[in-house]
Amino acid sequence: ESPWLHLPLIARLKKDCQAIFPVAEYAYTTIPTYPSGQIGFMVCSKDPKADVKNPVRTWSKEEEDAKCRYYSAEIHKASFVLPKFAQKALE
Repeated sequence: ESPWLHLPLIARLKKDCQAIFPVAEYAYTTIPTYPSGQIGFMVCSKDPKADVKNPVRTWSKEEEDAKCRYYSAEIHKASFVLPKFAQKALE
């Protein structure tokens, strides 16, 4: 869901996920065909030490160029950077 359209729902969903998973973070990406141009998702882990905001594996530049048209380590990290209003609502 989009923080521009569904922030109360996202906040509730994050709380529900936190009740089940030790790590529960909201991230989003841009999808031009989606209303508001953004879609979000919860990234959760059963491992309390998991750092979901950073990629688990890394590729060389050549591998990333060959395998990925959109994804990169930078895009992964940036997906968790929220606008201030959304960040505050999800704290």
